[in-house]
Amino acid sequence: MFVFVCAGCGAELTAPLAQVVLPVHAHQKYGNGIQLPVLMESGTFAVDSEPWGPPWRPWEEIHPDEAVARGVYAPVYALSDGAPGAIVIAPGDARGTVLIPENRGGGYCCGLDGADGPNMACLQCALPVASRIDDCSLWQAIWLVPNAVRRIPADGADAVPRSWAELMTEGKGTPPFEPIATWGSRLGAGHWSHHVWTWSPQWEAAAGLALAHLLAASQGRPVIVPDGLVGDMFQRALDAMLPTGPQARHAALAGPGQPTPVGDADILLVPSHPQTGEVWAPTDPAAYPVPLPFGIWLWLASPKPDLPVPTSGGLPDGVLRDDFDPPAPHPLHLFRADPETFRSTLVRLPAVRSPWLREILDSLTR
Repeated sequence: MFVFVCAGCGAELTAPLAQVVLPVHAHQKYGNGIQLPVLMESGTFAVDSEPWGPPWRPWEEIHPDEAVARGVYAPVYALSDGAPGAIVIAPGDARGTVLIPENRGGGYCCGLDGADGPNMACLQCALPVASRIDDCSLWQAIWLVPNAVRRIPADGADAVPRSWAELMTEGKGTPPFEPIATWGSRLGAGHWSHHVWTWSPQWEAAAGLALAHLLAASQGRPVIVPDGLVGDMFQRALDAMLPTGPQARHAALAGPGQPTPVGDADILLVPSHPQTGEVWAPTDPAAYPVPLPFGIWLWLASPKPDLPVPTSGGLPDGVLRDDFDPPAPHPLHLFRADPETFRSTLVRLPAVRSPWLREILDSLTR
């Protein structure tokens, strides 16, 4: 466990926190005027190893060798010149901070977005230490400035990473559908109609990451994924971007507690550890592992069916009903991988330098 303190005066700025992996959807922008929840679970923090935030440099100013050194192998709109190592926490875990009045609203739409730099200061010495993010279509979070804070050990037991077996027993799956509120909904929290149920933003971001890896693993050949939710996530996009014909490559789910895939599966959709980021290693070293966040992989590997609701009549005698609501409505639109997560992942895969994959990247707007 750790506590973050002000680098200027040493005042404590957070509650004791345990480190977890940075969520795939940390920098996701979702929809328009959407209220997204808190990014991090209470009591946890994550570190972004890459630079993020202002100032930004356009691609035209970046030498190709510099881009490759930063792990970027294809053009992007701009790269951040901010300091790497930003720490993200849940807003409720902050301590001893205050908003900076002149930086509260810069660049906002319905809230704070941190576009003008840190908007929170240490209460003791007024050093700018963090950016509060709560604007529409952004995940609510506080991002600590890496060179303005220090991490020190806190009292309490260290968070020992759970084993794969423990995760399979204790871990929770991430549902694929959820209700999303628009800003200023007149109905208020807890009042939803069928048209606000949508695919989970977390699933769309995870699919953007995995889809980039699926393309790299395809080697320019067709890819066939399993039917069901996996097919909903990937098959339509794969068919649109890859050629049709014979010699297709096959993908399958693999991971802890799962039977060894049978047949000719040479691409495996596997979980990444939520605490360490370790990608589960398949037994076949020749198979290409495509990472998925553990909660999403777990739901795909062990989907939860909707609770049955009788269409008429009552329940049989002696049967107790514990579901007071009907099953969650399904989205009215087809699944769509998050395009920015897909693009940012693809440009960081060396395979994108292949002409056929670079052509896909360049034609994404079409």
